[in-house]
Amino acid sequence: MAHRNSDGTGVEGVSASQPPRAPLDLSLLRTFLAVHRSGSFTAAARLLGLSQPTVTTQVRSLEQQLGRELFERRPRGAVPTSVADELAIQVAGPLDALAAVADRGPLATERTPDPVHLAGPAELVCTRVLPALAPLTDQGVRLRVTMGLTDELLDGLRGGRFDLVISTMRLRGRTLSAVPLADEEFVLVASPAWARRIGPERVAADGAAALRGVPLVAYADDLPIARRYWWHVFGERLTARPALTVPDLRGVRSAVAAGAGISVLPRYLCLEELAAGTLVPLLLPEDPPINTGYLAQRPGTPRNPHVLLVRDRLLQAAPSW
Repeated sequence: MAHRNSDGTGVEGVSASQPPRAPLDLSLLRTFLAVHRSGSFTAAARLLGLSQPTVTTQVRSLEQQLGRELFERRPRGAVPTSVADELAIQVAGPLDALAAVADRGPLATERTPDPVHLAGPAELVCTRVLPALAPLTDQGVRLRVTMGLTDELLDGLRGGRFDLVISTMRLRGRTLSAVPLADEEFVLVASPAWARRIGPERVAADGAAALRGVPLVAYADDLPIARRYWWHVFGERLTARPALTVPDLRGVRSAVAAGAGISVLPRYLCLEELAAGTLVPLLLPEDPPINTGYLAQRPGTPRNPHVLLVRDRLLQAAPSW
């Protein structure tokens, strides 16, 4: 329909009964993007320094302006609709660029970057990550390191507690981005005394049957690493209970070397022991189980340049692990 101006001219595509929609409020878009990236209204509220009801109100206001639902509200968070995913793609770049200017405008004085908050599994962090990042402290990088289980750490990343998380599992969804970091190979090991009692040649010939009755050492009662090894290598479900559990693979390594039983460990964690002969591989399969670790972060350009330094250093060092 053509709308007639007072001088008789027409403007194509503008209806007299439907005035142009007002521009979207940038603060509403900023709140929307925080919810989309964090995966929940509560986490977005913490990121933005707002109350959860305020975040909910702002998202509903944006939904009313657009006339479309952006999130499905569920007990464990907010699931973005396809409309929300498309909107996030459109606004993320401009909003990130605007936030960078607002934080450190072209006339702003230089300030010391904030500490980089990094999280990951204790064993990998202590044996590989920290030695790789140590030289960065001489460049003024300040690190704050947290260690824990992947699920909890990823929740913290979504909620803004961390800048980077080393994840032991592949990420799903779009609230976080991740790149492969390193592969860890798992090896079945025992002390020399247990290796002589069991006989690696028996394990090669008889498989899991040669290990029945041998004490298992693990970092959790459900034997997640050993169960995966048994299924991948032997084609059997592992039903045994651990003789000893300790929630740190370095403790598992020490217990096995001391003769507590057998276990499955990442090869990077026991290279020295294997070389010294204090741990012995019971089997060398052609296709050992491998787990890929990922370096995860929230989408968007980090405002802290030191986050990029840490990220790039980890990606450079990880292939040698």
